Amino acid sequence: MFIPSLINPPQVLDLSESRSMLRHMGAAGHDAYLVDWGAPTHRDAAMGLDLHITERLLPLLVDLPRPPILVGYCLGGTLAIAAAMLREVTAVVAIASPWAFDGFAHADRQEISLLWRDAKAICERLGYVPMEVLQSGFWAMDPQRTIHKYAAFADMEEGSDAARAFLAVEDWANEGAPLTYAAASDLFDALYAGNATGEGRWSVGGKVINPKALPCPSLSIRSTTDRIVPAAAAPDLAEQRSLALGHVGMVVGSRAPQLLWHPLSDWLSSHGG
Repeated sequence: MFIPSLINPPQVLDLSESRSMLRHMGAAGHDAYLVDWGAPTHRDAAMGLDLHITERLLPLLVDLPRPPILVGYCLGGTLAIAAAMLREVTAVVAIASPWAFDGFAHADRQEISLLWRDAKAICERLGYVPMEVLQSGFWAMDPQRTIHKYAAFADMEEGSDAARAFLAVEDWANEGAPLTYAAASDLFDALYAGNATGEGRWSVGGKVINPKALPCPSLSIRSTTDRIVPAAAAPDLAEQRSLALGHVGMVVGSRAPQLLWHPLSDWLSSHGG
């Protein structure tokens, strides 16, 4: 299976030896690969979300011995759905992935719109969107959670597994590669503001992407406690599953193996993965 992610580097899916969905899948017998998009520069400014799929992801699939299962996390799931419409795959899974952007709280969409309005001009000059801009958007959507997580960290025993895991997640979240300007424009203007995916107006490679028309088995895993991608924003695929875990906790939290990794592994096995 191929696991594409976007915005942050995909290392959250291979965070450490003890908190790695990727290693769990490998140990369970799945032939798993993690897609890393690399670090874009100003020369990649025109690479939108569509080109991440047609010029980066799809070429990776061409020489595989058989059609893979695509498992996408966050925006990677949105891209995986599009890729599954353009190339034969065995199945597709979207984990905490945004699709119906009118499923976000109106106040959150407004906050993101204001953030992008203020940052757009300088990002256009740079040709990319620094992680600091993206992180400020995540913080603004749920400031109380940010405060609570640092308060909880202060109470952790120094050097404990929980403390090490917290620091690893924070390193991942704050050291991510930038997003190309065109991809950010697609995300904030066409998707957050315009809901192009939710309204069936998003096209990639000349084809309108409709999750209901996927020609392969599909699974949407959403979180009922996620503010970054609320359950109402997740795509409606052939199968749906809901977890009461946060956006990051669902892939690296202490309950992730029980509630996500093991059930996902079983689903992959049942579909030839």
